[in-house]
Amino acid sequence: MNENQLSKRLHYVASYIKKGMKIADIGSDHAYLPCYAIKQGTASFAVAGEIAEGPFRSAKEQVEKVQLGHLIDVRKGDGLEVVEPKEVDCIVIAGMGGPLIAQILDSGKEKLDGVSRLVLQPNIGAEHIRHWLLENGWKLIDEQILEEDGKIYEVLAAERGFPSKPYNPGELLLGPFLLKKKNEVFEKKWLSELKVWQNILNSMDKSKGRPETEKKKQELLKKMAIVKEALK
Repeated sequence: MNENQLSKRLHYVASYIKKGMKIADIGSDHAYLPCYAIKQGTASFAVAGEIAEGPFRSAKEQVEKVQLGHLIDVRKGDGLEVVEPKEVDCIVIAGMGGPLIAQILDSGKEKLDGVSRLVLQPNIGAEHIRHWLLENGWKLIDEQILEEDGKIYEVLAAERGFPSKPYNPGELLLGPFLLKKKNEVFEKKWLSELKVWQNILNSMDKSKGRPETEKKKQELLKKMAIVKEALK
């Protein structure tokens, strides 16, 4: 992977950046995504944000190498600290857990002023992002699920507004758009999750009697029922 050829996962992410957008890539690592978006003529300006010194230096070196320092600003900071309100149109956060992505968005709400699109790629826990979007006035406009190098990823694109109808529990867990598509990767992911959850239930049966265990068990059973219904 480099600034000319993204991974399959990041290629899907980049496909949701509208031409001419100013973007912020939070947790940019080597800054391949902003470099690619600028070189392809999709993004007009980019902020590459990194909290850790190593990736921050890698991103700076990459941007200097491809001579795009006048269009990509590499900044060190935590989450949305690296952008100012109304500075960018699109926030990209890829390669983290869903709860962390939701936390980053929540902590930096004031930095979303002027942002019209969010492109989010959680490695796990996409439902946490869907809950956050719904509670904060953002609606999903599309979702993708893909497999790369033996791992399954989801990509969520959202814009300001509310869905035409509230998401039901199944849509929040599995994704309203992904539920409609139900491709092979979707089925593979949730069949695998069912097996994991069943193993957890089996271990819970060995520690019966604890109220917290029973609560977790009921939550798992609800999720399993949702998934089984979706896979019919």
